Amino acid sequence: MSTTIWHNPRCSKSRETLSLIEEKGEQPTIRKYLEDAPSIEEIRDILELLGIEPRALMRTKEALYKELGLADVADDETLIKAMADNPKLIERPVVIKNGKARLGRPPEAVLEIL
Repeated sequence: MSTTIWHNPRCSKSRETLSLIEEKGEQPTIRKYLEDAPSIEEIRDILELLGIEPRALMRTKEALYKELGLADVADDETLIKAMADNPKLIERPVVIKNGKARLGRPPEAVLEIL
């Protein structure tokens, strides 16, 4: 089954994760999620595969996170919508394969599903 990476080429962790995947002989589908933002449903699916709450997928140190006042938001659906509307808030990279997902922080974490 194919491997997909939600990738930001400007991010060193994302580039390192992509390199690790390629070193394993995989040719992943590269989704530049900043240009091709995931939908609310896709974000929900990824959260379920990762087994984490929405805030754990968010870049909480991002200026936009503070500007939007998301630290004070307790509603998961509001946080998910914020990520769909502002993909810059999504922590990267996310790797998906065979119905499993891992966050590439550290990049080696994705090796569990390859």
